[in-house]
Amino acid sequence: MRVLRVAIAGFGGVGRATASLLLSRRERYRRLHGTDVRLVAVCGSSAGLFDAEGLEADRLDLLEAGLSGADFINASGADILIEAGPSDFRTGAPGLAYIRSALSSGRDAIVISKGALVHSGRELRALAENADAFLKISGAAAAALPTIDLLDHSLLGCTVLKLEGILNATTNYLLDAMTVRGIGFEEALREAQAGGFAEADPRNDTEGWDTACKLLILADFGLGADLTMDDVAVEGIRSVTEKRIEAWRAEGVVARLVGSLTRTDGGFHASVGIRTYPLADPFAHVRGKNKAIRITTDAMGETVAIAAGAEPLATAAAALKDLEHILAARRG
Repeated sequence: MRVLRVAIAGFGGVGRATASLLLSRRERYRRLHGTDVRLVAVCGSSAGLFDAEGLEADRLDLLEAGLSGADFINASGADILIEAGPSDFRTGAPGLAYIRSALSSGRDAIVISKGALVHSGRELRALAENADAFLKISGAAAAALPTIDLLDHSLLGCTVLKLEGILNATTNYLLDAMTVRGIGFEEALREAQAGGFAEADPRNDTEGWDTACKLLILADFGLGADLTMDDVAVEGIRSVTEKRIEAWRAEGVVARLVGSLTRTDGGFHASVGIRTYPLADPFAHVRGKNKAIRITTDAMGETVAIAAGAEPLATAAAALKDLEHILAARRG
C-alpha cells in the first residue's frame, strides 16, 4: 500500500480539527484510495511534534518547544503540507514561508489561511505549475461553502458573467442580529465573540477585508483575473445606523455584506459592500452564520449555493476534501 506523509503547519483550532478529522479517516483513505495516510508532523508558531511512523491523536497535546518553521516541516519528509496558520494578507506571513518552501520542493500544498494566497498568489501558482505540484485552496475560499469547486468543476467551460458572495459568517451574523432582532452592533459582536466565531479583534471581518480576501482568491485562482487588493473597493458594516436599518425595513429589503465580481470588457470589476435584496431573493434568507454564493454564467444561467457548516470542523473538512482530490489524482 502506498504511504503518503502529511504535515500540518498552524496548530490552532483549525489545525487541530484537521488533524483529528484526518486521523479518523485513515481507514477511508486505505479503502478508497489504496493509501496509508500518516500525519508525521504538526507545528505552531514555536512548538511542534514529529514522528516518521505517524502521530496518533493521544500525542497531539505533547508539542515540543523549538520544533517549528519551514525547515522543520521540510525535515519531516512530508509529501503534502496542510497550511492552517493565522493569516495576514498584507505580508503573507506566516503561511507564505511554509507554502513557498513546500511547492519549491515539489510537494503538494493544501492552504487554509488566506494571507499568502492574496499576497503572493501569482508566485505560488507559478511555483506549483513549475513543480507539477497541487495547490489546493478550498479551506481558504469560504470552507464548507462550495466556491472554488463550482468554478473548477461544476461550471467548467462556461463564461462567468457575475459572482456574488456572502462570504463572512461574522458580518452576516451581526447584520442579521441588528436588522432582524434589533440589537446594537456592540451587543451583537459580544454575542458572536462569546459564540467563538468572531475574533477578539474583528476588524478584518467588520471592515470587509476578510470578504475581500476570499473574493480575490476566487477571482485569481478560479477565474484567472490577476487582481490585487488595490483593485477592490472595500466597505464594511460599521457604517450601518439605526436610520439605515429603518429605511431597509420600510423598503422591505434585507441587507447583506457581499463580495461582487462583474465581468467587464477589460476584465472584472471587484467590490465589497452592503447590498440589499428583496424577500424573494435567496440571499435575503441566508441567516445567522450561514454563507452563500451566486454565480451567473453564459450557458448554465444562475447557480446558488448556501452552506451552514459549523466551525472549525467545516474548514477542516474542506481541506480534507482537497486531500481526497489529490489522493485520487495521484493514484490515477
